[in-house]
Amino acid sequence: MAGSEPEISPEPGSPPVNGWRKEYWKKNLRLMVVLLVIWFLVSFVCGILLIEQLNQIVIAGFPLGLWFAQQGSIYTFIILILVYTLRMDRLDDEYGVAERDEEGRRL
Repeated sequence: MAGSEPEISPEPGSPPVNGWRKEYWKKNLRLMVVLLVIWFLVSFVCGILLIEQLNQIVIAGFPLGLWFAQQGSIYTFIILILVYTLRMDRLDDEYGVAERDEEGRRL
């Protein structure tokens, strides 16, 4: 965790056990998988598989299925990038690996 000392190796001369790195990477992968699943659902499922059903709903003169296929996946991707950066900043702070200058500002 943030500020914690590395664990002592069981044998002299062997590298230290870095369990926090595995935990950090596990949380990072979990976040990426969740966000990619959301993007898949919006772009593939809503934009391709369910397009006919969603086209029955018309908003501002445009069929909803067409909107998902043309614009929705792009907007969703941009929002997911923002969510990823904010969550990774928080995760970096939690594990003490955030890149900051002497005043505590992000680099």
